[in-house]
Amino acid sequence: MGQKVNPTGLRVGIIKDWESKWYAGKDYADLLHEDIKIREYLENRLKTAAVSSIEIERAANRVNITIHTGKPGMVIGKGGSEVEALRKSLNALTGKRVHINIVEIKKVDIDAKLVADNIARQLENRISFRRAQKQAIQRAMRAGAKGIKTQVSGRLGGADIARAEHYSEGTVPLHTLRADIDYGTAEADTTYGKLGVKVWIYRGEVLPTKNHK
Repeated sequence: MGQKVNPTGLRVGIIKDWESKWYAGKDYADLLHEDIKIREYLENRLKTAAVSSIEIERAANRVNITIHTGKPGMVIGKGGSEVEALRKSLNALTGKRVHINIVEIKKVDIDAKLVADNIARQLENRISFRRAQKQAIQRAMRAGAKGIKTQVSGRLGGADIARAEHYSEGTVPLHTLRADIDYGTAEADTTYGKLGVKVWIYRGEVLPTKNHK
């Protein structure tokens, strides 16, 4: 079943951490919906800023948001103007004190979400799905990935019948729980409809550390 399940969800608590870190009682559902609103707002507002993941931590009436991005300059803005405007908008959206941290992604070519977004943008610009995937694979392997698999599905090349095509290089051990596999998805809006993009990147093994209390 390692082939079917989301590789990130399978490894949470083993080698990967949660993206929302907080505890709640009766207001759990409200806070979960608030998390979804925050993520949707940030993803829409920072569409062109190469955002890979958003982590949310809560403590009392305070929300700490960590944005992992390949283009930190775009998120921060001139003299921090953009990030300040973001903070004010999120304060109004949540009614809580929001603190934003920006973390730069050094190797954008081995971040699955950013690679998937890049392939999707190329598909929207009418670049061949084969070429887009093969270029992404070459860049990832050059950047130090141990293995990569990409898949594009939908009406490829405007075909009447939808299908999926995937390419891979190196090894991608989806069954190995200690394997650091980054997984990302994206959608491309083309004239023939939506195309789905999935990317799996194997970055090596991680030996889980046990917390001794």
